[in-house]
Amino acid sequence: MQIRRLILCLLVPAAVAASMSVAAWAQDKGTLDPKPLPPLANPNDPHVAAKELFGRKPQPTPLAARSIGFYAKGCLAGAQALPINGQTWQVMRLSRNRNWGNPELIALLEKLSTKVQKVAGWPGLLMGDMSQPRGGPMLTGHASHQIGLDADIWLTPMPNRMLSRNEREEMSAINMVASSRLDVDPKTWTPKHLSVIRAAAEEPEVERIFVNAAIKKALCREASGNRAWLSKVRPMYGHDYHFHVRIKCPAGNADCTPQEPPQNTDGCGHELDYWFSDAVLHPKPPTTPPKPKPPLTMADLPAACKQVLLAP
Repeated sequence: MQIRRLILCLLVPAAVAASMSVAAWAQDKGTLDPKPLPPLANPNDPHVAAKELFGRKPQPTPLAARSIGFYAKGCLAGAQALPINGQTWQVMRLSRNRNWGNPELIALLEKLSTKVQKVAGWPGLLMGDMSQPRGGPMLTGHASHQIGLDADIWLTPMPNRMLSRNEREEMSAINMVASSRLDVDPKTWTPKHLSVIRAAAEEPEVERIFVNAAIKKALCREASGNRAWLSKVRPMYGHDYHFHVRIKCPAGNADCTPQEPPQNTDGCGHELDYWFSDAVLHPKPPTTPPKPKPPLTMADLPAACKQVLLAP
């Protein structure tokens, strides 16, 4: 037990810092005039970070659609773009060029955007980051989202009008978490938010949904009827403004590494206590700053990702 507490004390500050970075990035403003990244001096150097290589690919590969590797260590062949405008969705932060995914994810998002009209009365969904055109590690913001099976969906309903390009780059989603971090903010959280998250979790293709622990707490308290869907909803650092949908490896994607299925429990018991402990809510800075992890290189990714990267 003492060893476990020591590990917790060492790891929590780093995890919280990373999550705050991701949470801040999710709300960072975009630009109306994105500039291409400068060419790399030596892209063939095996020590070059894979994120530098994949971040410089503005188009998908002309290969068959295929998710390769694990959610946080892989790439995406034959990606499909979610159109930036739909009757029941709009894509945000267009300058990031991250509205790409496996066709199975695109189909799920389009279906879900229609479903929320019926179950929650929302006009539709505002879509955040999905994947890059060829997946892979990103220069900023995410460890996962690498194989085209992850999508961030804002917890702000789509307005009943077309957003301007400027609004899509600059407006912020609404924070659902109270300043105490102990629960949702009653001024922003509504029963409709539960209906939207439930609608996503009940889709058979969905493997996980990540939300802030305060949101999970609210879902546990407020959900009624069949609560089986709650097993898919997991607390995660950050995720105050959006929920993260992750789908299963599509059939026929032999190179896709599946995630362990969720346990057959609603996750609403004492396992939530950790997220509201003082160590998580008020982490003490470590006496010795942890060494940053080295970035993934192409050698760390599945071998098939080299073909994805080098394809025309």
